[in-house]
Amino acid sequence: MSRIGKQLIEVPQGTDVTLNGQAVHVKGPRGELTFDVHPDISVTVDDRVVRVTRSSDEPKQRALHGLTRMLVANMVEGVVNGFTKTLEIQGVGYRAMKKGSGIELHLGFSHTIEYTAPDGVTLDLPDQTTIVVTGVDKQKVGQAAADIRSFRPPEPYKGKGIRYKGEHVRRKAGKTAGA
Repeated sequence: MSRIGKQLIEVPQGTDVTLNGQAVHVKGPRGELTFDVHPDISVTVDDRVVRVTRSSDEPKQRALHGLTRMLVANMVEGVVNGFTKTLEIQGVGYRAMKKGSGIELHLGFSHTIEYTAPDGVTLDLPDQTTIVVTGVDKQKVGQAAADIRSFRPPEPYKGKGIRYKGEHVRRKAGKTAGA
């Protein structure tokens, strides 16, 4: 049995998990999420506890078992607490500015880069060099943060670029003068 898949998912008060065929619908204080479960996996809800089981012990079903359990658990976590990713901008003249529902990035290129957040994701700028990406869907929050980071990933010589908060960038020694 999958170690992750056999764990039960506790549903907090104020959160509702409903099943409609193979669709799992989670509704909480921060929003709603829906996920279609693979036909080989079954989900049951009993008295504020969600249980995920599989039909056989084949490798594909074993992989889907743990995956489905984590996706449903992340849905419950997202509608209760939400997810956050923080990005830091480092470099002289590099900055971000709020523009409508998105942001405008100045990253040392000859042009500015405009990024509009996908539905269900919000972008906050506590200061010009910090971007906070929040939302209820973990996959959308992570993808939005990765998209923003991809505009100027940190480079290894001076460390300039956009990085996740707490990310360590391995630095390289540059060229040395002399013969």
